[in-house]
Amino acid sequence: MYSPISAMAERIEFDSEELIENLRKSRGPFIWALVLIVGAALVLTSVYTVEPDGKAVVKRFGKVHEVAGPGLHFKLPLGIDTATFVPTERILKQEFGFQTDIPGQRTLYRRDSPDMKQQSLMLSGDLNVIDVQWVVQYRINDPDKWLHRVRDQQGTISDIAEAVMRRVVGNRLGSDVLTIARVSVANEVLQSMQKILNEYDMGVNLVAIELQDVTPPDAVKPAFNKVNEARQERERLINEAERERNRLIPTARGQAKQTVAEAKGYSTNRINEAKGTSARFTSILKEYKQAPDVTRRRLYLEALDEVLPSVGKIYVMPDGAAGALPLLNLADGQARQKGAKK
Repeated sequence: MYSPISAMAERIEFDSEELIENLRKSRGPFIWALVLIVGAALVLTSVYTVEPDGKAVVKRFGKVHEVAGPGLHFKLPLGIDTATFVPTERILKQEFGFQTDIPGQRTLYRRDSPDMKQQSLMLSGDLNVIDVQWVVQYRINDPDKWLHRVRDQQGTISDIAEAVMRRVVGNRLGSDVLTIARVSVANEVLQSMQKILNEYDMGVNLVAIELQDVTPPDAVKPAFNKVNEARQERERLINEAERERNRLIPTARGQAKQTVAEAKGYSTNRINEAKGTSARFTSILKEYKQAPDVTRRRLYLEALDEVLPSVGKIYVMPDGAAGALPLLNLADGQARQKGAKK
């Protein structure tokens, strides 16, 4: 008796036997393909290359096995060994308050993020708000510690840099940070950050801290510019006063020395004249004591010789005369003759 169910069962049994026979015929190429795939996977996962600017940390089942240098290396395949590259020869950097947009010959910076602007605003020791933009440059010296001491390496360095910079700026006057204290601020931040990184044992050495730009906030820049102009004017006036002082003081000192020298010369001259006069009178006194009458007459005649030329007209009155004796004025005649000849 024909039954649909039995017919269907016979058909299924026939198809399964045919499928098994087909698989038996195609098993050889499939196995070879599987072998090639597995072999390729083994080769690809057992060879790795380390770039010249870093090292690779190789971990076996999650434990550090070795630190490989640049070049071609082999490891256990299929995820048994994993290699993580760490750029130990590069100088890495983090930027705060700005971001390099297009590096090259004409580097462009941008500050379009509110977080960047907020990150660079700091309160100084004199309660002024200043805008500090800086760069942290560092190098990884221990790739094992770099990978395994902290969870978020970049975030840790960023947090340390911002905290230290705010502390250093907060301990200084805003005017000093804006002008003369940039180098000292950078050095202090470098030392403080390196000390903290050493305590964290992150395997990082800082290379440099550079203050990219230190300015007052945009809201107070006009007032700050006026203050700078006033300071520059003050410095100009001070310089002019110093220049005038340097010009006048040497002149006054020279005049003072000249006056002192003239006074000393006058003093010496008067002393010498006094000594000469004293010596003259001493010699006259000596001669006077030897011949008083002759010396007295000579002194009298010398005195007349000095005095009479300045007297002018002389009138000689004889004893008992009623009037002046008229004299011929020879001097006036000689003067008229000289005038006529001219």
